[in-house]
Amino acid sequence: MTRATLQALLSHWWRNPLQLFTLLAGLALATALWSGVQAVNAEARASYDAAAATLGEGQYDRLVRQDGQPMAQDTYITLRRAGWLVSPVVQGRLEGVRLVGVEPLTAPGGIGPVMPTEGGDIATFLLGEGQLFANAETAVELPDLNVVITPEAAPGTAVTDIGVAQRLLEKTGQIDSLIVLPNQPIGRAELRVIAPDLTLQPAQGGSDIGRLTDSFHLNLTAFGLLSFAVGIFIVNGAIGLAFEQRRPVVRTLRALGLPLRQVIILMGAELMIFALIAGVIGVALGYVIAALLLPDVAATLRGLYGADVSGTLQLRPAWWLSGLAIALGGTAIAASGALYQISQMPLLAAAQPRALAMAAGRRAAIHGVFATILLGIAAVMMFTANGLIGGFILLASLLIGAALALPLFLDRLLAGASVIAKSVTAQWFWADTRQQLPGLSLALMALLLAMSANVGVSTMVSSFRLTFTDFLDQRLASELYVRTENETQSAALVAFAAPRTDAILPIQSADTQVAGQPTEVYGTRDHGTYRDNWVFLQQADNAWDTTFGGQTVLINEQLSRRAGLNVGDEISLQGTPFAIAGVYGDYGNPIGQAVIGEGIFATLHPAITPQNFGLRMDPDSVPDFLAELEAATGIPPSQSVNQASIKAISLSIFERTFTVTTALNVLTLAVAGFAILMSLLTLASMRIPQLAPAWAVGMTRSQIGKLELLRAVLLALLTAVVALPLGLALSWVLLAVVNVAAFGWQLPMYLFPMDYVRLGLFALLAAALAALWPARRLARTPPADLLKVFSNER
Repeated sequence: MTRATLQALLSHWWRNPLQLFTLLAGLALATALWSGVQAVNAEARASYDAAAATLGEGQYDRLVRQDGQPMAQDTYITLRRAGWLVSPVVQGRLEGVRLVGVEPLTAPGGIGPVMPTEGGDIATFLLGEGQLFANAETAVELPDLNVVITPEAAPGTAVTDIGVAQRLLEKTGQIDSLIVLPNQPIGRAELRVIAPDLTLQPAQGGSDIGRLTDSFHLNLTAFGLLSFAVGIFIVNGAIGLAFEQRRPVVRTLRALGLPLRQVIILMGAELMIFALIAGVIGVALGYVIAALLLPDVAATLRGLYGADVSGTLQLRPAWWLSGLAIALGGTAIAASGALYQISQMPLLAAAQPRALAMAAGRRAAIHGVFATILLGIAAVMMFTANGLIGGFILLASLLIGAALALPLFLDRLLAGASVIAKSVTAQWFWADTRQQLPGLSLALMALLLAMSANVGVSTMVSSFRLTFTDFLDQRLASELYVRTENETQSAALVAFAAPRTDAILPIQSADTQVAGQPTEVYGTRDHGTYRDNWVFLQQADNAWDTTFGGQTVLINEQLSRRAGLNVGDEISLQGTPFAIAGVYGDYGNPIGQAVIGEGIFATLHPAITPQNFGLRMDPDSVPDFLAELEAATGIPPSQSVNQASIKAISLSIFERTFTVTTALNVLTLAVAGFAILMSLLTLASMRIPQLAPAWAVGMTRSQIGKLELLRAVLLALLTAVVALPLGLALSWVLLAVVNVAAFGWQLPMYLFPMDYVRLGLFALLAAALAALWPARRLARTPPADLLKVFSNER
């Protein structure tokens, strides 16, 4: 009996291959977008973990110089003799690769090179004969060195003996940091006595890069979930229509004595089989999507956070298993409503025409209540949401509430249009459109979510682009930037540039902590470049005068928000108190920043000498200046960069930052268009009983087809009208709540009407193209099929 029942249920799909394709394609697309995002996130996090394992980031305390500069190797020897169990580390960039030098005999377990799988000689490594450990991708970047391939190595990183690293990085006699081993001996000398210029950085319990990029990956996951939700709307619609069409089969099976429980179990089993098949297809497509997006993600993370992420994708169980799990879970959620209706519906009720649709209509009031509650929660959280979790709860309440309210909103609009319609054809059109709304509501919800996401994200990105461009114009005021290698080059540059430029602005900084937040402290020279170009979000009177005078400090928005600091509050730098005179915008910087005068900076950090300079001069004189610079000072052109080049590099990083979200938006909108197409195609076969009377009273099949096309475009237009304010609200949440929690700064929100018009036209075009095929099928319905309507039980 079970086998015969399952064959009867499955026969529906063989007779309706289009519905089967809709179900499998919708679920596969939803799974593909989700698993693609998860694959990118998994690859990035694996890279962070590998990097953390290489140096034990977040696992051990560290000793660094207070001014952020390398320490002398003698300091390490002094600490060891004083009883400190420390291990030296040297880091730097070599041919674009992060080179890490460790001392394996003193490093704690798990730090340094992993044992090579083949071709490695640990004795050669210990003897400092130039052996490096790196993965295959990184080894290609170092063709002239002896690199041992180690798959477990962090991407973009090569590990070697500390002596080799010092030689390759030209840091002979220097150490960047000291790893402090656990279980230090009792009675060791105090740090402030033997090395007063060092500071202890406590372990953070995890990778700094991993924590810093959590917000980026959380945003990707949110977009993946949104894309999956749009796809699930397709699945829900396909399942609902299939159950509606199989109503006579369910009635017959129950009449033959098959228990209701067994019917539901078999229906659920067939859907799980389809979900597993679609999940496998979706995971494969997700791999392709991730492989296409990963290079841009890697460039973004490297440019914004300095995080090296592998550019190749691995088939990790974490993401493909999650893809299969969410495919099965999404199908179960999509089918639960229809299965519950069948379980609650009396046997005779199943014989009524459109029984499930009428049951769905009775639940419209419940959906309205849920929509009201969710939108009410969103309205309250607009004023109270704080942090990433609160921001995403606000987004979820807003989007889900608006999606649930859309069919009710459209129903009221169509009812009003039907009332004011004058002609019989118009009245029939509005009434028929209202009747078809339940069957199209899920596709329209998907379109609403996709369009609002596009409006919201495009507004955020365009606002960011406009603000960031203005910010670069303000900050990159100097016509030329020059980097020197040592104090001799710095002195030569200053002597050469002094008579040829309007001003020489040293760019010098030191790493420190302010209110528990990692912070870069900059020492700036008193010049109109800063006074005329920098824009404050908050400021006291004479902020620049007191800062250049050494009495106050300026901080960026990130430090202000994360540490709860405002103008008038006091902070301490190297034990010296400073009042905050201003808070400035610092877009694109993931950490805190503080600005003090050049004089007080030299007092607090006497060991730091500037090696980067901004030169103010006539832009037309830059080529001649560069032509004479190398001959006069020995500074090659590679150490100089003009303003335009820096802006181009910064904008390039910015553009690649949002490539991923833009791609996901386009894919989401495409899935929404597919949802409309599949819904209309599926409904087309069910529309004949409603269209036959109109044809019988004189309306031509061509007119019917045109009205079907007009109906789809009209519903898409009304959905677009709702999507615009929803998308703008979404953008506001992203800029004012999510962005602040994720990155520490709030961007001004700008409106871009022409972008919204283009998006609306694109949505209408997608709806028209999706409706063209179903409308054409209805327009070419054979008259015999229309006549049959009047000869059957309907």
